Amino acid sequence: MEKATLNIKFLGTCACDFSQKLENEYKDCFGLNERRASAMLINGQYLIDAGMHILDSMRIAEIDLATVTDIFVTHTHSDHFDTFNVERLARNRKKTLRVWIREDASVPEIKNVEYKRMTPYVKYEVDDGVFITGVLANHDIEAAPQHLIAEINGKTLFYGCDGAWLLTRTFNFIKRAEYDIMVLDATVGDYLGDYRMGEHNSIPMLRVMLPSLKTEKIITDKTKVIFSHIAPSLHKPHAEIVRTAEQMGAIVAYDGMELSI
Repeated sequence: MEKATLNIKFLGTCACDFSQKLENEYKDCFGLNERRASAMLINGQYLIDAGMHILDSMRIAEIDLATVTDIFVTHTHSDHFDTFNVERLARNRKKTLRVWIREDASVPEIKNVEYKRMTPYVKYEVDDGVFITGVLANHDIEAAPQHLIAEINGKTLFYGCDGAWLLTRTFNFIKRAEYDIMVLDATVGDYLGDYRMGEHNSIPMLRVMLPSLKTEKIITDKTKVIFSHIAPSLHKPHAEIVRTAEQMGAIVAYDGMELSI
């Protein structure tokens, strides 16, 4: 049996649509329908996004802050990049915390943080056998949005939350590889007519996208397709989203979900 070389743990799966229950009955645990700001930990050290809930999520998941060596930032909205929490993560490290961010992003100087400015569509070596590429995303341009391609130990992950559809250049770029895991934005539920279609996916939009991704062999039989960045107020309860996603060959992420390949 092939040894797993890529482990992901969802520390948050929510769009900016947070429940008051996170402040009381769910303050010390995860819940399927009570989601925190989207974030994902790769192989225990590479963190995608660090928004306002990341410290709580790591506490609940019993993850030592000092284990995070790098943060890969999708964009600078506060539910994905919270200055105070990034500073806390950096403070807990003896070595510099590397923060990988789009080259034109506006961010403050933070003690013990080294910003690694990323030119879109350029691959960067993070560590031995670990590479990161940012590709342009269809989201608020002022927040310097990017989707991420992480290549780790021969496995390839696409993280495409907070963005609608795929820009033409991005679509053509990602056709160069087959993906072991593809995490896609699913902010909006299973209905038509939502105004957010310019910067977020809905379930009907994903129904259109997935067959095209399969036609271009971006998604293959081995690809784990995962929906994340979900707005609970725009969706049915988690169990019903799961049934819908299963019909599309996809998995619905939840806070605390872990997957190894």
